[in-house]
Amino acid sequence: MGQRRAEQSLELGIAIDHPGYNVFVLGDAGSGRHSTVVRLLEASRRAGSVPDWCYVNNFAAPTKPRVLRLPAGRGARFQTEMTEFARELGPAISGAFDADSYRTRIEMIQDEVKKKEESELQALGDESVQHGVALLRTPEGFAFAPVVDKKVISPKEFGKLPEEEQKRIEKAIEEFSEKLHTLTRQFPRARREMQSRIKQASRETLSLAAGHLLEDVRTAFADLPEVVKFLDNVLADIIETGEALRDGKRTEEEEPMVGQIAAQRYQVNLLVQQPDSAPAPIVYEDNPNYQSLLGRCDQIAHCGTLVTNFTLIKAGALHRANGGYLILDAEKLVAQPFAYDALKRALKSSQIRIETPGALVGLMTTLPLEPEPVPLQIKIILLGSRSLYYLLREYDPEFQDLFKVAADFETDLERTEEHTSQYAVLIGHLARKHGLKPFSRSATARLIEHAARISGDGERMTMRTRLITNLMTEAEHHAKASLLVDQEHVEAALRGQTERSYRIREVLQREVLRGNLLIETDGEHIGQINGLAVLAMGDVDFAQAIRITAAVWQGKGELIDIERESDLGGKIHSKGVLILSAFLSSRFGRGMPLSLAASLVFEQSYGMVEGDSASLAEICALLSAIAAVPILQSLAVTGSINQHGNVQAIGGVNEKIEGFFDLCKARGLTGKQGVLIPESNVKHLSCAGML
Repeated sequence: MGQRRAEQSLELGIAIDHPGYNVFVLGDAGSGRHSTVVRLLEASRRAGSVPDWCYVNNFAAPTKPRVLRLPAGRGARFQTEMTEFARELGPAISGAFDADSYRTRIEMIQDEVKKKEESELQALGDESVQHGVALLRTPEGFAFAPVVDKKVISPKEFGKLPEEEQKRIEKAIEEFSEKLHTLTRQFPRARREMQSRIKQASRETLSLAAGHLLEDVRTAFADLPEVVKFLDNVLADIIETGEALRDGKRTEEEEPMVGQIAAQRYQVNLLVQQPDSAPAPIVYEDNPNYQSLLGRCDQIAHCGTLVTNFTLIKAGALHRANGGYLILDAEKLVAQPFAYDALKRALKSSQIRIETPGALVGLMTTLPLEPEPVPLQIKIILLGSRSLYYLLREYDPEFQDLFKVAADFETDLERTEEHTSQYAVLIGHLARKHGLKPFSRSATARLIEHAARISGDGERMTMRTRLITNLMTEAEHHAKASLLVDQEHVEAALRGQTERSYRIREVLQREVLRGNLLIETDGEHIGQINGLAVLAMGDVDFAQAIRITAAVWQGKGELIDIERESDLGGKIHSKGVLILSAFLSSRFGRGMPLSLAASLVFEQSYGMVEGDSASLAEICALLSAIAAVPILQSLAVTGSINQHGNVQAIGGVNEKIEGFFDLCKARGLTGKQGVLIPESNVKHLSCAGML
């Protein structure tokens, strides 16, 4: 209602898919910005275009997990299939290695090599016997000994042989020892070949065992090349390292460290899951810190140190909203360390890169995970104040390139007959939304009147629906015994808000009534007038009467502003006094220089004075002092003047009238008291029900 300009801006930002057309929504908190944004997003978001995102192990570089993109709804099945595969892998491998066929094959390979060695040794032994030398197997290995009549002789018997025979036998032993050495050097090579054949048999066994388990997964995801490639890598990794899983006992808790062998390495970390054919997601992140936006890598304690792996990667708001829309509070975003800069980097690169905050500032001394970036396609909606928007636009050179659309929400709404009817409908909607009782016609009218009061303009109504909702809730509290919330209940709620918030106002009024603060509401005085100052205490604004006095003497036209001289006057107040001085000089000093000096002061003011709404009262006090004409103290004056003496509108006119009225009422109304206001402020009056 009344936000067509803002809605058109939002619709433009939502419709344009080009980079940088993110939206910054300007307006006051509680003005319905969030609900309007969500409504427009729900009406325009696309359906069935957002994928699932998964992280899987990178077997070549475990510290750099890979990201997989799957169609919406298929990520959960893929995760379930791989979890089941990892659970069954260990028992399947153990069963394959324990099978008789595998054992028989290994034994055949081992027997073949063993028989070949025995055959070659036997041949060498037979040959050596023909030359009078026997090959013996000893605990230390193989050795040759002399043979006579096919019997091994002792060293003593060998010494009795002729010298020529001894030399012949020694030479034969030396020759056959060399042959034995040559033969035994060939045995390790044969055994290595045997181990290679055994390993190949194990690889084939692993391939059959794991391949059978992966077959169903491969069939279910045959249309996704990246998934098929990952399954090929899984099988290759199992073939290379799968023997470590033969016992099937290692679990995620026992093997948490990156790169260790465990069935966990074949699981899938489903980072973001989207329902099948669901529309683009709309995510609101109420705590936009660095990790809640970009995700994080959790760590667990293991053997006295913190370790992590790809299964501990957690999604951030950017991941959950990827392909859709992310709504953030701008004030909260810029208040979080690194968050705003990280969001800008993600938008500029169109990637979500998960990094630890320590790594960003160079404080990491351990090896962190470096997950593969996730491609980003998103629309950011920032909700913030106007002041923050213009600050970012002024001081951040990248802001305009990333947030090209501004949707400025109106603070208030023109109080036409049509808008008043719509506002009544809005009140009924708020009552239903928050589960409140129905509001009667008179109660609705009173709420609309208060909406005008909040706006500070009798011809407009506030769009800060949060304040109206709070009042409605309190009014229903006073209507416990009624079926409808009536005007009297709204009035009771308003009185309650006033009583809870006006303690300081009552203290100040009490001091006036006791004579500690000097304010007169009857009689006449020269150079003295009642001004009105608005005090802002949190969400409550109220007015306090304050005595303004002027003193004059012969001089050279100087006008002393005591507030400014004592550093208690704000810049706007000082400007108002200077304008007042210029008016006096231009009006009375044309023919000759002014031959007077004057001073102005807010009596019993002990804090900062700001604003120019007292300049009319100040000029009246000053003219009264110059002309020695008394001013009625039953009147209070508010308004500002320009250099030509024209009276201009001021703010807080309702509060100022009520503040002086309350004081006069406490002392006794005489019928002669009142407040003089600029004529241009008449349209701002909205005091119904408050006097």
